[in-house]
Amino acid sequence: MSMPSVTRATPASRAALFIGLVVLVVLALGPYWAGRADMRLMSEIFLYLALACIWNLMAGYAGLVSVGQQAFVGFGGYMLFALTIFGGLHPVPAIIVGGFLAAALSIPIATLIFRLKGAYFAIGTWVVAEVFRLSFAQIQSLGGGSGSSLPVAIVKEIGAKKATREANSYWLALGAAVIVLLAVYFFLRSRRGLALTAIRDSEVAASGLGIDIWRTKLEVYVIASAFTAIIGGLIFLQKLRISPDAAFSVNDWTAFVIFIVVIGGIGTLEGPIIGTLVFFALRETLADFGTFYLMVLGLVAIVVMLKAPKGLWGLVRDRFDLELFPLSYRVRFPKDEEGS
Repeated sequence: MSMPSVTRATPASRAALFIGLVVLVVLALGPYWAGRADMRLMSEIFLYLALACIWNLMAGYAGLVSVGQQAFVGFGGYMLFALTIFGGLHPVPAIIVGGFLAAALSIPIATLIFRLKGAYFAIGTWVVAEVFRLSFAQIQSLGGGSGSSLPVAIVKEIGAKKATREANSYWLALGAAVIVLLAVYFFLRSRRGLALTAIRDSEVAASGLGIDIWRTKLEVYVIASAFTAIIGGLIFLQKLRISPDAAFSVNDWTAFVIFIVVIGGIGTLEGPIIGTLVFFALRETLADFGTFYLMVLGLVAIVVMLKAPKGLWGLVRDRFDLELFPLSYRVRFPKDEEGS
């Protein structure tokens, strides 16, 4: 009799891979078929998707519910300006260097805020972000409280023509989203990811199995900080102007991201994708209604949390047993040839 086999891939995940590759090719050709406004909107969608995947890795798997990730968005943006204006770097290497600097800076920050638990940790991350905002507001060489714009010479390093710059910015945003999504996926499939999943399910049980919870969470926090800073650099490379209030906005870079992850499905890879699409559909439909738009976002979040605590993707997964990103192991029992 044949032995059962253990697999991760399913017909749904294989179909999702094929569809995803087709969609990626179509999106990569965006500058050839999309208008400038469409490209800007899609770039924003890609960057928010990346931020949502990063926050989901922290909160959904490591239990690090941060409301201060705008600290590293702003830090990455300011490093782009500082390293290009004063360091003479090309914008793309400057963004990457900013990510490494954020990773290094996140270590002493983690040693401080990891002493806090639950709501105190969340408040601690917000306090760190406020310290960042107030600190950069004092740097007069970067515009102080009023902010600064990228010099024209640096902007032209992205592309001599406006159309070229917009296309390159679009491809950078798309590439960042793909890299973040793949990095999170392969991290979760690694041994570290297995430990992280165990921590998500039960910290007590994970500790009993010998998993170093503090070190695992530190690794996640450092990785998340680096990627968040890189995304922040890309955000302000598109905006071409930065100020403390815009760079460290809790609404733009944390509250909306939390909304995306919660309604999509926290602790899943599919959730941030679904949540990002829903968020931008609501925003583009209701943005002209002012505060009514924010009220609808809040109402949607409340309804989803009450009716579907696992998010929209959680509803689909529980009903149809779907997993587009094969992370879970499945045991397949071969059918008896005689039908018995």
